[in-house]
Amino acid sequence: MSRVLMCFIILTFFIGIHAPAAWGRQQIRVVGSSTVYPFTSAVAESFGKAGKYKTPIVEATGTGAGIKLFCAGLGDDTPDIANASRAIKDSERSECRKNGVTDIIEISIGFDGIAFAHSKHDVAFDLTHKELFLALAKQVPVNGKLVANPNKRWKDINPKFPAEPILVYGPPPTSGTRDAFIELVLDVGCTHFPEITALPAVQRHQACGTLREDGAFIESGENDNVIIQRLQANKHALGILGYSYYEQNRDTLQAAKINGIAPEFNAILDGRYTVARSLHLYAKKQHFDKIPGLKDFLRFYVSEDALGEEGYLIERGLIPLLPELRGAQRAIVDAGETLDQRGTPRVGGGGSPRN
Repeated sequence: MSRVLMCFIILTFFIGIHAPAAWGRQQIRVVGSSTVYPFTSAVAESFGKAGKYKTPIVEATGTGAGIKLFCAGLGDDTPDIANASRAIKDSERSECRKNGVTDIIEISIGFDGIAFAHSKHDVAFDLTHKELFLALAKQVPVNGKLVANPNKRWKDINPKFPAEPILVYGPPPTSGTRDAFIELVLDVGCTHFPEITALPAVQRHQACGTLREDGAFIESGENDNVIIQRLQANKHALGILGYSYYEQNRDTLQAAKINGIAPEFNAILDGRYTVARSLHLYAKKQHFDKIPGLKDFLRFYVSEDALGEEGYLIERGLIPLLPELRGAQRAIVDAGETLDQRGTPRVGGGGSPRN
């Protein structure tokens, strides 16, 4: 009997070594963009109320930090979904592959504008890409040379602007909103200066995309609500935030026009307001059979009830995809189609929903 018992113990030991670890987590975990956070939180709440699965856990870590966590590997201790307010970078996909995250599903959920919000008690602004570059770039051209940004007041950039100090609250480097702001505003603004466009590519990229660090631009964390609180406390400050956050605080805030166009729903939808970007989810297909309800949650997210033109996410400020693009996202989820399997271009990282 003792020999039989010993064989059983040895067999159990080796099975324990070679068997895959059990996944105990029963809730979907989502990290990433603070811009996408309120939309995903709304879907998670509705999904939980349906009763079949637990309400997913959603955290606002910022796009860059969220994708880093997402790409760290597979298993209970890694997130299943990353919210993103920009497309995943090739370097991030390489990091995912290195850590075994090879089957990534990308879903586009809609579009969002970037608003330059400020107090309703402040004067109205109508800004250009060039003026925003002169206000916020670390170095600007003066007499043909790049120098530390000398512009201290708004009137230093344009005499029609007020004499108030330039003070802009914005997102940190881990934020997709910051990436989109640099791409859609600063990179465009710097093309007005031949001193910059003549630079070699690496130097040009640095000159266009480096924000000033002398107190005129202040990083305010991943939570756009912190920026809103600061704008409400300082009527002369501007803040860079997602349109949906501005839309929910229009009772106290106004938004600067860009080239004469205000960030309004229809202006973002038809492309007249050019400071807009697409919003994404990235999901691990390798977690589909491990985390209860993961594929069902994605189906829930891309439903017409959520993403449709009369869906509950539109009421929260999401700019909808065109009907054919919404249908394409549902097809991606149903087929479990990964980025590596995609045969058609994705929805772009910025620009109009009509592009």
